[in-house]
Amino acid sequence: MTVMKTSMRNFFAHKGRMALSAVAVLLSVAFVCGTLVFTDTMNTTFDKLFAATSSDVQVSAKGASDTGETQADNGKPPVMPASVLGEVRKAEGVKSAEGTVFSTSVTVVDADKDSLSPSGGAPTIVGNWNANDARTMKISSGNAPRGPDQIMVDADTADKHHLKLGDEIGVITAVGTHRAKVSGFAEFEVTNPGAAIFYLDTKTAQKALVGDTGVYTNVNVTAASGFSDAQVKKNVTATLDSGYQIQTAKEVADANAKDVGDFMGVMKYAMLGFAGIAFLVGIFLIINTFSMLVAQRTREIGLMRAVGSSRRQVNRSVLVEALLLGVFGSVLGVGAGVGLAIGLMKLMGATGMNLSTDDLTVAWTTPVVGLLLGVVVTVLAAYLPARRAGKVSPMAALRDSGAPVDAKSGVIRAVLGLVLTGAGGYGLYLASQADKASEGSMWLGGGVVLSLIGFVVIGPLLASGVVRVLSAVVLRIFGPVGRMAERNALRNPRRTGATGAALMIGLALVACLSVVGSSMVASATDQLDKTVGTDFIIQSDSGQLITPQAVQAARTAEGLKGVTEYKWTEADFTTPDGKTLEKTAITAADPSYATDLNTETVAGNLKDAYRPDSMSVHEEFAKAHGISLGSKISVAFKDGSTARLTVRAITSSEVVIDQGAMYTAIDTMAKYVPADKMPLDAMVFASAKDGQEAAAYKSLKTALDDYPQYTVRDQTDYKEALKDQIGQLLNMIYGLLALAIIVAILGVVNTLALSVVERTREIGLMRAIGLSRRQLRRMIRLESVVIALFGALLGLGLGMGWGATAQQLLALEGLKVLEIPWPTIIGVFLGSAFVGLFAALVPAFRAGRMNVLNAIATE
Repeated sequence: MTVMKTSMRNFFAHKGRMALSAVAVLLSVAFVCGTLVFTDTMNTTFDKLFAATSSDVQVSAKGASDTGETQADNGKPPVMPASVLGEVRKAEGVKSAEGTVFSTSVTVVDADKDSLSPSGGAPTIVGNWNANDARTMKISSGNAPRGPDQIMVDADTADKHHLKLGDEIGVITAVGTHRAKVSGFAEFEVTNPGAAIFYLDTKTAQKALVGDTGVYTNVNVTAASGFSDAQVKKNVTATLDSGYQIQTAKEVADANAKDVGDFMGVMKYAMLGFAGIAFLVGIFLIINTFSMLVAQRTREIGLMRAVGSSRRQVNRSVLVEALLLGVFGSVLGVGAGVGLAIGLMKLMGATGMNLSTDDLTVAWTTPVVGLLLGVVVTVLAAYLPARRAGKVSPMAALRDSGAPVDAKSGVIRAVLGLVLTGAGGYGLYLASQADKASEGSMWLGGGVVLSLIGFVVIGPLLASGVVRVLSAVVLRIFGPVGRMAERNALRNPRRTGATGAALMIGLALVACLSVVGSSMVASATDQLDKTVGTDFIIQSDSGQLITPQAVQAARTAEGLKGVTEYKWTEADFTTPDGKTLEKTAITAADPSYATDLNTETVAGNLKDAYRPDSMSVHEEFAKAHGISLGSKISVAFKDGSTARLTVRAITSSEVVIDQGAMYTAIDTMAKYVPADKMPLDAMVFASAKDGQEAAAYKSLKTALDDYPQYTVRDQTDYKEALKDQIGQLLNMIYGLLALAIIVAILGVVNTLALSVVERTREIGLMRAIGLSRRQLRRMIRLESVVIALFGALLGLGLGMGWGATAQQLLALEGLKVLEIPWPTIIGVFLGSAFVGLFAALVPAFRAGRMNVLNAIATE
C-alpha cells in the first residue's frame, strides 16, 4: 500500500512532465486501434454487401472467376448460351431463375468524354437491371431502363458527377461505344463501398457488352421454399453439364470476402507495422522521461532508502508510475483510435469509397489489444530507469540530484554499440555482395536491424563527437549563448543520444525509401532511354484492353512510320525436359517490336523469334529447363490449339522492361487461336517519321479522341507517369511515418522541458548575473536545434546506407542506377532544424518566465 501511495503521489506531482509521454502512448495505441477498427469496419461493410447481393445459387460461365468477376483476353466477359436459363428452371427446388449479363471491363464517360469511374480504385460495373439487383437497390428518381437509349445510374455516382435525368452517357467496351441517356437513379439499400454501377435493359446490355443477344454471363437462382441452397446447387449441377461454375450464396460471398480479406490483410499489417515504429520511437521518449525523473529525484529516493525503503520497493514505485501512465495513455488511445477510424472512413469517402458509420465495428479484441500493448510497452520502457532507481543508495540523500552516470556502464555500452554497429555494417556489406536478391534480402534485413540497434546503443558516444562538430558549424556564431547551448547538449550524452535516436528512426526510414524510390525511377528511366526505340505508347490506365477499332484509328494518324501491336495470353508449356508448366504467360507482338524494344539477347537474334512457329525465352527459363537455340516447346494456347514452337532467341533476364517475357509473333498466335478468341492488345506502340515527332504526337491524340479510355504518351510523359506512381506510393508511406516523427518531436519537447526543470537553479543564477530572457530562450532553442540536427544526421546517414544497399539488390533485378535524392535529403535535414525550433517553443517560454529569486532558492 505504501508503494502505491508513493507512486500515486509522485505521478500526480509530476503530471505535467508525464503528459507528453502519455500523448506518445495515446498516439501509438490510437494508430493500432484505429487500424483494427477501420479494417474490421471495411470487412463488415463488404460482408453485408456480398451477403445482400448474392442470389441463393449462381451459375457462371466457364472462365469466370470464383468471385464472379468477368475478365477475358478478348475484352468481353465469358458467357453461356441463353438456353442454360431454361435448363436451370427445370431443376427441382428452383423457384425462379433469371439471366444476367455484366462486365467490369468497361469505361463509362459523360457527354464531355470525362470518365465516370471511381477514383479510389473501386470497379466500374455495367449490367442489366434484374430482380436480384432490385432487392438491394431502390429506384429513387426516374425509371429503370426501358430501351436501348436509356441507362440508370447509381445515386452515389450521379451525385459525385452531378448527373441529371436526360444526360448522355457513353459505355465503352470491346464491342464499341453505346450511348444512352440517364433514365433514373437507384440508391443502395446497403452501403456501397464505392463502385460505379450502370444499368441497361437486358437486350441492350447483351449487345453493348458482348455483341450477342443470345447469351448471359450469369444465371441467378432463387430456391423454392423447403429447399436449401446446397440442395438446389446439387440439383442444378445434375441438370447441367460440367462446363459451368455453380455456387451457393455463401460460396460466392466467401470468395468475394476472401479477395477483400487478402487485400485488407496486407493493408492492416502494413499500417500496424508503422504503428510499431511509432511504439518504438515512443519507447525512447518514455525511457528518457523516467530516466530524467529518476535523476531529478535522486536525493528524494536516497532519503526513502535511508528511512527503510528497499531497492525492490523503489523499483516497484517507478514501475507503478509507468503502469499508471500506460493505463491512462492507452485508455485515451483506444477512444482516439475509434475517432481515427471514423476519420479514415471520411477520408476514403473523399476518394470515392463510401463507408457508413452505421457499420462501425469495434471488436472486443481491439480495446484489449490496445490496452495490453500500451501498458506492456510503457512498463517495459520504464524498467531500466526503475532498475537504476532501485540502485540509488541512502548516501545519495547527501548529494545533489542528477548525479553522473556510472562510467563503467558507459564503457560497456560503447563497446556493445560498436560491436552491434560493426555487425550491422558487415551484414549490409554481405547483402551488397550477394549473387541473388533473395539471399541478399536476408542479410539486408539483419544488417538494418543490427545497425539500427547499434546506433541506438552507441548514441551517447556519437553525441559527444557529432554534437561538437554540429555546434562548431551552427552554434558558435551565436557567441557565449551558443557555447552554453552546446555544453547543455553535451552535459548528458545518454539523454541527448536517446532523444536523437527517437528522431533518427523515422528519418532513417524516410532516407532509405527516398533512395530506393529515386533509384527505381532513375533505373527505369535509364532503361527506357537505352531500350525503348518507339516514340509513343498507347495504353489504358484502368487496365482496359485496346480494341481493334482504336488500333485502326491510331494507324490513321499522320506522321507515323509504323504501329506495333502487343498482346499477351496464357498457355501451357511442355518443355524439352518433359515438364508441363500451366498458365505460363506468352507475349505476342508484331515483328517491329524487336526494334521498338531493344531487349538484350544472350543467344540468337530477337527478330528471328517473330518468324513463323518461332519464339524466344528468357535466360533463367532456358537454364531451368535445358533449353537452347533450336529447342522445341509445345505451347497449348488458352482458347486455342497446341503449337510446336522453335526457340530462336534467348533474352537476358537482367532487364527492367518486359522482364521475363517470352515472345512470339501475332501471326503465329493467330494460326492456333480462333479469330474470335484472339486477345486484344494490352499496349500499342507507334513510331514517328524522322523530324515529325511533335506533329505525329498531336495527330495521334486527335485520332484517339473518340477513345478516352486510352492514354497516348511520348517517352517524356511515360517517365513522368512512372515517377508520379512511385512518388504517390512514397508520399503515402511518408504520411504513415509522420506519426513516428511526431512522437519523436514530443520526445524533444519532453527532454527540453524536463531539462529546464532540472536546471532551474542554474537558470536562476544565469539570470541573476545578467543573462536576459531573450538570451535564455535562444540558448534553449539552439540546444533543441542541435539535438534535432544530431538525430537527423544519424538518421539520414543510416537511411542512405540502407537505401544504397537495397539498390544493390535491385540491381540484380535490372535496376542498376543508384541515385541519391539530395534535394530531399538536404530538405529533411534543414527541416529538422525547424523541428528543433518548434519543439523548443514551450520549454523556452516557460524558462523565460521563471522568477529569478525563486529559481535560485530551488533545491
